[in-house]
Amino acid sequence: MANIDIKGMIFDYGGTLDSRGDHWSHIILEAYRAAGLRVDVESFKEAYIEGERELAVDGVVAYSDNFLELMRKKVAVQLRYLGVPFDSSGYVDAIAGYCYTKAKYCTDEAKPVLAKLSKRYPLAIVSNFYGNLDTVISDFGIDIYFKAVIESASVGVRKPDPAIFRLGVEALGLQPEHVLVVGDSYSKDILPALSIGCQAKWIKGRQWPPG
Repeated sequence: MANIDIKGMIFDYGGTLDSRGDHWSHIILEAYRAAGLRVDVESFKEAYIEGERELAVDGVVAYSDNFLELMRKKVAVQLRYLGVPFDSSGYVDAIAGYCYTKAKYCTDEAKPVLAKLSKRYPLAIVSNFYGNLDTVISDFGIDIYFKAVIESASVGVRKPDPAIFRLGVEALGLQPEHVLVVGDSYSKDILPALSIGCQAKWIKGRQWPPG
């Protein structure tokens, strides 16, 4: 499809705006190692999946949780799955703090770009997240750049279902062919966006699974 004039943009959040395209599993594993916790990669992958599964349960993540609180909950689940005695070890705070610092650095880095783009285009976020994305992006100071935030936990649709991108396009008030979708996952961002007629840009960082 030939490029058509872009009139609006949709960004993924996690893994795109907060990590330069790297899947968060890589960053969390780095945080484990920085905290002095050695875990084999296969066990970590299982713990990561368990953390995602448990945090998806209603009520585990509160709307008021910023990214630091979210990471504390996620890491606690992972360490419990791994059998690590985290209650007095300081691992939870060390790992969550490492991840928060990383996300803040990346979102701060993105601010000038988002500020410039938001003056030219209406912007939206479309993200698989836990119900607290408004709080997370407000804490990082990037909420002001977005006309709409479409979050899976709030709308009941998850990527790679193209329907969640249709909601983003509708929120921008544009036709799909005039919307550029930017994301880190080819299967969850790029392909579904293209399938409804959007343009797409893949930020290819380190992908799942970590190795």
